[in-house]
Amino acid sequence: MEEKTIQIAGSITVDELATALGLSVTELIGTLFKNGIVATINQRLDYETAQIIIDELGIENVKLERKNTSTKTSDFHRELSDKAVTRPPVVAVMGHVDHGKTTLLDTLLHKKTVDDEAGGITQHISAYQLKHNDRLITFLDTPGHEAFAAIRQHGAMLTDIVVIVVAADDGVKPQTVEAINFAKTANARIIVAINKIDREGADVNRTMADLSQHGLQPEEWGGDIVMVPISAKMNQNLDQLLDMILLTADIEELKADIDIPAEGLVIESHMEVGKGSVVNLLVTGGELKTGEFIVAGNTYGKVRTMLDWQGKPKGKATPSTPVTITGFKELPSFGDRFIEVKDEKTARKMALLNAQAAADETASANVTSGDLLRMMNVADNTKTFNVIIKGDVLGSVTSVVDSLKLIDTKGEITLNIVSTGVGDINENDVYMAAGGNTVIYGFNVSVPVNINKMAARDGVPVRTYKVIYELLDDAKHEMENLLDAEIIEEDKGELKVLGVFRTEKTSIIAGGEMLTGDVKPGYLARVIRNKKYLGEVEVTSVQKEKMDVNVLVAGETGGLAMKTTSKIELAINDRLKFFTREEHKKSL
Repeated sequence: MEEKTIQIAGSITVDELATALGLSVTELIGTLFKNGIVATINQRLDYETAQIIIDELGIENVKLERKNTSTKTSDFHRELSDKAVTRPPVVAVMGHVDHGKTTLLDTLLHKKTVDDEAGGITQHISAYQLKHNDRLITFLDTPGHEAFAAIRQHGAMLTDIVVIVVAADDGVKPQTVEAINFAKTANARIIVAINKIDREGADVNRTMADLSQHGLQPEEWGGDIVMVPISAKMNQNLDQLLDMILLTADIEELKADIDIPAEGLVIESHMEVGKGSVVNLLVTGGELKTGEFIVAGNTYGKVRTMLDWQGKPKGKATPSTPVTITGFKELPSFGDRFIEVKDEKTARKMALLNAQAAADETASANVTSGDLLRMMNVADNTKTFNVIIKGDVLGSVTSVVDSLKLIDTKGEITLNIVSTGVGDINENDVYMAAGGNTVIYGFNVSVPVNINKMAARDGVPVRTYKVIYELLDDAKHEMENLLDAEIIEEDKGELKVLGVFRTEKTSIIAGGEMLTGDVKPGYLARVIRNKKYLGEVEVTSVQKEKMDVNVLVAGETGGLAMKTTSKIELAINDRLKFFTREEHKKSL
C-alpha cells in the first residue's frame, strides 16, 4: 500500500486528522476517549499527539511531516546577489561566568557596564560597535550563566565570529563547552581570547591543552583556531585580538545586499513609559531608515525613532548595524526576523498572516502530547506549580521560563506557566493569580505599592529578583514544598515471643528472645504469626533482668512494653520484626 504523508503546521483538528487517515470521526474520537481524552470534532491535536494516536491505531502506511511556518532566526537564510557589498563582522563574545568577557568589551569600548548588571553578571544581549583600523566591528555581549542559555544560543545564531573568552587561571568550564557547541551549531568561526594572563596561576599552555580536548586545536599546534593571550583588565594584546577578528572576517568574505528591503533580527524588546515599545534590532540586509514600515512576527510598526548603540539619533542603518527603534504596535518576540514593507496595509496583513501561522503552530493545539501521555498514565500523581512571569525585557522572560523548565522535578511536579509579560507587576497579574495557588515572579521589574497591598489582601505571593539564580532557587524551594515526604523504613531486628504478660486494648507487655539485630524504645514492629501479618506496634520501653535498658541485642532475652492503635492478641512463638520509619523531605 502506498505511504501517505500528512503535513501538520503545529496542530490539526480531530476532523482533519480523521479525514486524512480515512477514518470516521466517531472512530477517532473513540480512540481518544479510550486514552482518557474527551475530544470534540473541532478539538486540535499537536504533532506529537497525532503521532501517538496513529501508533495506537496501528496505522503503518501514514507518515507525519511538520509543515514549517516559523519566522525565527534559525529558519532564515538569504542568497546574496552579485551586487552584495562587504559588511562589518558580527562578533558574539561568549564564555564562562566571571571569565572576563564583559570586562573585555568595557575595555574595548572605554565604557563601564559590569556595575550596572545585578551581581556583576550580564543578563541581556547588548550590542555595540567600535572602529579598528578604520573598519567597523559589531559586538554582541551575551549572558554567561547557564540560566541564559536561550539568549546565548540566539546570540550565536546572529553571529559570524564567536570570541570565546577563557580565563588562563581557571581553564575550560561547562559554559565554555556550551559556547563552543553553540558556535559550531551556528557555523560561526571561533577565535579564543585566553584572558587574565596577568593573574597569578595563569597558564596559557594548559588552557590551550584543555581547549584542544574539546575540539579546538590552536594554530601554534597545527590546528585552525586562532588563540590570543590577553589581559582585558590591563588592556594587553587587545589590538592583536581585533586584528585577528578583521583577518577572519576577510577570509570569510562577509557580504550583504543593500539594494533590497531592510531586514534583520530582533535581539531585545521592552516597554518604556512615554515611548511604548522599544526594540533592539540587528540589521542583516538592506538599509533601515526612519519612517519605514516593518513587520516582525505577528506585530508591525513604523520606525518612529532610531538610535545607535550609544543612544545617538541615526537616520539610516546598514547591514551588521545594531539599532534601537520605537514604533512597533506591540512587542515583537525575541529572535524574530523583521522585514521592511511598502506601506501600513501590507504590514498589517503580513503580521496577521504570521499571527495565524503562529496560532496553528502553538496556541491552538489544545491537546498536547504531554496531556495525552499524562492521561494515559493512570498512576500519574504529579502536582502542579503555577507561576506568572514578568520581566523587564522579552529576552529575560524567555530565559526565566526556559530555566524554570530545566529544573529537574523527577516527574513529580508539573510546571504551569499561567502567563508571561513584559513590564511591572499589575492588577491583572494579581487577578489571574488569586485563588489559584500561583506565585508571581518579577525579574528586574517593580511592584507598585497599591499592587503590593492588593496581592497581600488576596494572599498572592509576589517575589521580585534582580539575579536569576535567586529566582530559580526560590522556585525550586516552592516546588520542593509541594513534594510529598518520602517514607524511609529500615529493618532493625527480630524477636521470638516466649511469654505474653498482659494484653489490653492499646497496650501489650511481653517477653522473648532477640534472634537478630536489636530493639530500642521508639522502634516499630510488625507482628507476624506463621508468615501472616497481624498488625503493628510501637515499643515504649525495654527491660532486661527486670531493669529498664536502652537496648536489647541478638542473643539476649528481655521484656517489652508496646502500644498499638488496635487490639492484637499476641501469642507465644509470634515474631516481632522491628524497624524504624522516618519521613524525609524530598529535594530536587
